[in-house]
Amino acid sequence: QRPEALDLLLPTDNDAVHKSELKLILLDLKLPKIDGLEVLRHLKNDPRTKTIPVVVLTSSASEQDIIKSYQLGVNGYVTKPIDFAQFSEAVYQLGLYWLVVNQKPHYQ
Repeated sequence: QRPEALDLLLPTDNDAVHKSELKLILLDLKLPKIDGLEVLRHLKNDPRTKTIPVVVLTSSASEQDIIKSYQLGVNGYVTKPIDFAQFSEAVYQLGLYWLVVNQKPHYQ
């Protein structure tokens, strides 16, 4: 059975999400049923999602996870703060950067 993360981001039916609707993907590496690195691999290999920025937001500070994420094409890697207020601020800052400050090509 195909994992829900891939069904949502890379649908195979007529209810396909248009890539113009997705502006940023925050991806945890610890997902049920599938490794987040595998989801990242699918996202960066699919023409529908290849150019959408993906930021890993995870509890793992493993150098191996960081290296593998960048090898697979991640746009950023952030270790989740444990404190909820700090986590909320980190998500806010990520959104601000990727959705407001960062320059994207017009074809996206």
